[in-house]
Amino acid sequence: MSVTRSRQLALCAFAAAAVWLIAPTLAVPALGASTPSSNTTSTSLRSLLSSRELWATIDVCNSVRHPNTVGVRGSMPGDGNTHDKMYMSFRLQYLNTTSNVWVNLPTGAAPAFVSVGAGASARQGGTSFQLVPVAGKVGVRMRGVVSFQWRRGKKVLQSTSRPTTPKHKSLAGAEPAGYSAATCLIG
Repeated sequence: MSVTRSRQLALCAFAAAAVWLIAPTLAVPALGASTPSSNTTSTSLRSLLSSRELWATIDVCNSVRHPNTVGVRGSMPGDGNTHDKMYMSFRLQYLNTTSNVWVNLPTGAAPAFVSVGAGASARQGGTSFQLVPVAGKVGVRMRGVVSFQWRRGKKVLQSTSRPTTPKHKSLAGAEPAGYSAATCLIG
């Protein structure tokens, strides 16, 4: 199953005063492995936040096949309840080298949550952002942030966000195969 998002967003106000164009291109959920439990309790909801299956990574960084592209992938554990649904949203941040602070790329809208499947087992999802650097501007260090939600109907049971970190295994989309990083230099 894949979910395509094709909005294009003008991004500006980098520390280097560069203007970039960003187009999130594809969110691809993939099934992972997890053992379902019979009921979701507050204890199990809290344990979701400390699970080793909860992570975010960069799985594409300006590769030969995907120049000026940052792929962000997330993984989240299931809560064991097949009636619950899991959602992710993806955003990019750049490192402001003056303040040494990570700053969200201005998009004009909050990132949309996409469904990655039922809560019975762990799931992965991802999206790629195509960036167009301005000629003559210095490179910018990027990272991703993935927000996670576990929902029952319209009620959010648990939510959290994670910045990208290295050494994770993407089930789909990594370029080259097995690639996992915390940051990506574009430009």
